[in-house]
Amino acid sequence: MDKTVTLAHGAGGRQTAELIDKVFKEHFSNPDLTSDDAAVLSVDAGKLAFTTDGFIVSPAEFPGGNIGKLSICGTVNDLACMGAKPLYLSCAFVIEEGFPMEKLEKIAAAMEKTAKEAGVKIVAGDTKVAGKGQVDGVFITTTGIGQVQDGVETSGKKAEPGDAVIVSGDIGRHGCTILLEREDFGIDADVTSDCAPLWGAVEDMLTVTKDIHVIRDATRGGVGTVLYEIAGQSQVGIRLHSGEIPVQENVKGVCGMLGLEPLYLACEGRLVIFAPKEQAQAIVDKLRQGKYAKDAAIIGEVTAEMPGRVVMSTEIGAETLLPEPRGELLPRIC
Repeated sequence: MDKTVTLAHGAGGRQTAELIDKVFKEHFSNPDLTSDDAAVLSVDAGKLAFTTDGFIVSPAEFPGGNIGKLSICGTVNDLACMGAKPLYLSCAFVIEEGFPMEKLEKIAAAMEKTAKEAGVKIVAGDTKVAGKGQVDGVFITTTGIGQVQDGVETSGKKAEPGDAVIVSGDIGRHGCTILLEREDFGIDADVTSDCAPLWGAVEDMLTVTKDIHVIRDATRGGVGTVLYEIAGQSQVGIRLHSGEIPVQENVKGVCGMLGLEPLYLACEGRLVIFAPKEQAQAIVDKLRQGKYAKDAAIIGEVTAEMPGRVVMSTEIGAETLLPEPRGELLPRIC
């Protein structure tokens, strides 16, 4: 097999078949994976969640993961945020001519491993090869279908005054990781992406209560952007407690040196949850028992005052309006 991807690998002939058989089928094989034009799937009666997402992260490999792992986590987590158990994924690759086959193999292996952990099957896909310089290495689009669990109904429109605001762990690590990998700041910081599949965390919460109003994964734009989105959708105010927001010390240090706000750095393995305050501590306690939510915390509450705004209360009792995110905050991270 060739050591790099060539235009012939995207032409539909022998090389295309070889690429699919020796890279993708090798890692994605399961009884529902099809070589036909579409996968035929069996699902139980009830509601389905359906989502799609594109991934163009640069660099394609970073501490804590690569674009393959990210492409599975991103779509699985979008389903999980709707209370949906991930069932099936499709994936489409756009690969730059000359991309090393060894790196593609590593990406496919990461997808295999992450899909297995998430309990989801990759059942269909597509491969295109673009000319040199037309694509930055490899782009991946994943589309997912999940089964919405009975009694669960989450939406950004459902936040209510009195809800607690919960994060499932420390924030900002993915954005910080990508920034340090991409830019030469001369900063020596041991920061690893939080990239992780989160259906297990959602499933844990649902054993405590199904009365959860909002679940969001804090990806591009971070927790701060998610909070502003929900405040606007639900027309409520949000008050955060700065001392309760979990941030890894290394991330704090990098943000301090670069003048960044961790709340606006992306996460790829963190949930923002709005639930009745009576249930909040039990949710946090359950989350902390899981693999990816050991630093879960209640960081604020929903108020009827100042709808559409997010306010930060400091450790000395002062309050300040969290700036609303505008423009391109950081280079693209997903």
